[in-house]
Amino acid sequence: MIDIKVPTVGESISEVTLLKWIKKDGDYVERDEVIAELESEKATFEVNAEKAGVIKLASINEGDSIKIGDLLASIDDSAAKPASNGKPAAEKKEEKRKTKAEVKVEVKPETGNQEPATDVKATPVAAAMIADKKVDTKKITPSGPEGKILKDDVLAALSNPGRKPGIESFSRNEKPEKMSNLRKTISRRLVESKNTTAMLTTFNEVNMQPVMDIRNKYKEKFKEIHGVGLGFMSFFAKACCYALQEWPTVNAYIDGDNLVYHDYCDISIAVSTPRGLTVPVIRNAESMSMAEIEKKVMELAAKARDSKLTTEDLTGGTFTITNGGVFGSLLSTPIINIPQSAILGMHKIEERPIAVNGQVVIKPMMYVALSYDHRIIDGRESVSFLVRVKELLENPDQLLFGKDPVKTLLEL
Repeated sequence: MIDIKVPTVGESISEVTLLKWIKKDGDYVERDEVIAELESEKATFEVNAEKAGVIKLASINEGDSIKIGDLLASIDDSAAKPASNGKPAAEKKEEKRKTKAEVKVEVKPETGNQEPATDVKATPVAAAMIADKKVDTKKITPSGPEGKILKDDVLAALSNPGRKPGIESFSRNEKPEKMSNLRKTISRRLVESKNTTAMLTTFNEVNMQPVMDIRNKYKEKFKEIHGVGLGFMSFFAKACCYALQEWPTVNAYIDGDNLVYHDYCDISIAVSTPRGLTVPVIRNAESMSMAEIEKKVMELAAKARDSKLTTEDLTGGTFTITNGGVFGSLLSTPIINIPQSAILGMHKIEERPIAVNGQVVIKPMMYVALSYDHRIIDGRESVSFLVRVKELLENPDQLLFGKDPVKTLLEL
């Protein structure tokens, strides 16, 4: 018998949450098969079977908090593997699908003026209620998969007989839901950031036309050669790396009575997931090419969506970039990701009239915001940093060297 215990996932983490059982009690598992998904305050991770055998799960429900080192399951590695019934996987899947209860309710018109009869899918309980109460299925809004009518749909139609299909009826019900470890951590860190930093935000705007022209011109060739799309994040990450090297205080943080400076740029990218906001890190972004940055962004975003981010992916980071523009945000004041000292907020690109050489023209503009810790970063440094980012984005040719090519040539 092999005991599987909750693994250690970080020095400061003492408990985790059981998100989901992948295997059922009594199942036969192969070695390295995933048996459960757990969530710590920093990330989600999987627990694998150490040996093949019949598994016995501990009495833990999904959503329960468990301590590091607690017994999660046991595996009887001496148990024989059950014989396969020989049916192909596709056939088994089809059989499983057919076992799901589904009936069709025939809608018979009561008068000759109504539309011809149609078949409506419903669960057996819902179908019985429809027949018993003689409910017009046209007045029922299905909420089940593939438009199936559920019991609650029929009850809703009965309690709201005058409600039209597709129009929600609202109740005064309340549903308490336990906060996940990740949401607790997000809450704690945001409050800590507000309470422990002298946070201030400075704003500017960027004409995104030069960057958009480059993307439109080279995006297909870029994807053909590098196998990844050319997004805005690589331009912003590259611009921030040059600006951070010019203004190193923005890339530093306070540690007690010391200021810790970094010769490297580990850029944290804020990624929204169904379970909450995560901030994976692109390490040594200053040494990466545009294609390498885009590949890393795609990799981290995919891992975040699939809850595959590790503690290593989320620790560290010297500066953060967050893009509220993907959700339509026009302007915001992002909160510092402590212990870092600054965070850059990207926003929605919107065409606006601006003055160029005394003429009013329409340009795709983006507001950018830099929230910073005023204890370590002065106004001159924060404003100059943001202006430098703006200059680099509006003159993308400078992203190769971080300097104006003509001034570099003339050694100015």
